[in-house]
Amino acid sequence: MGQGVLLTAGADIDFMIHGVFSYELFGQTLWITTTHICVLIVLLIITGFCIAANRVIKRASDVPGTFQNIVELVVEMLDNMIGGVMGKFSPQFRNYIGTIFIFILVSNISGLFGLRAPTADYGVTLALGLITFTLIHFNKFRYKKAKGVLAELCDPWPFWAPINIIGYIAVPVSLSLRLFANVLSGTVMMALIYGLLAKFAIVWPAALHVYFDLFSGAIQTYVFCMLTMTYIADACTTE
Repeated sequence: MGQGVLLTAGADIDFMIHGVFSYELFGQTLWITTTHICVLIVLLIITGFCIAANRVIKRASDVPGTFQNIVELVVEMLDNMIGGVMGKFSPQFRNYIGTIFIFILVSNISGLFGLRAPTADYGVTLALGLITFTLIHFNKFRYKKAKGVLAELCDPWPFWAPINIIGYIAVPVSLSLRLFANVLSGTVMMALIYGLLAKFAIVWPAALHVYFDLFSGAIQTYVFCMLTMTYIADACTTE
């Protein structure tokens, strides 16, 4: 793949987002970028895994095979993580947290396969942050009602409301920027290594990929989901 979908490993340093092709819509020129293509690839991988997992679970045996063990391990791990943080509210948000966990993790580690991680595009991480922001405040009004939300907004004093509003707005910004900055920094570092040390970048960069793409990617996935669960659980708590 060209146009920056795959990170360059030659003399040219390239870690930017590129337009692949454009189209006209309502008089406006819109672009399909490398991020769109990488997101599509990630979604196809996840969809393929889910279809295979569904077939295996439907035909589950008492003596599970390797793939069935992997599926059950993933589901059990996510259930324990979500249940441990969200308690009685976990059944309502298990699907959402599980989905964003898998999507972010696969996106972060896609650099291992030469792709430009979709989460290195702020447009992707901001969208995730805004979805979480919407869920937080939807559940605040659902559980605490307007009166409770207003009381929380004016806590500890009414003139403190503008500061609390800034704090609310900062939630999606901080969530999205943290994930974006950490993933982008790894993408930039690997592009610089391949660009500046192309003749010597043989085998040993694999260790850096393990750190930047796998280790750091897994940590950022966990942090994003943990903060999301904490914010949502707090919004649902009325005591």
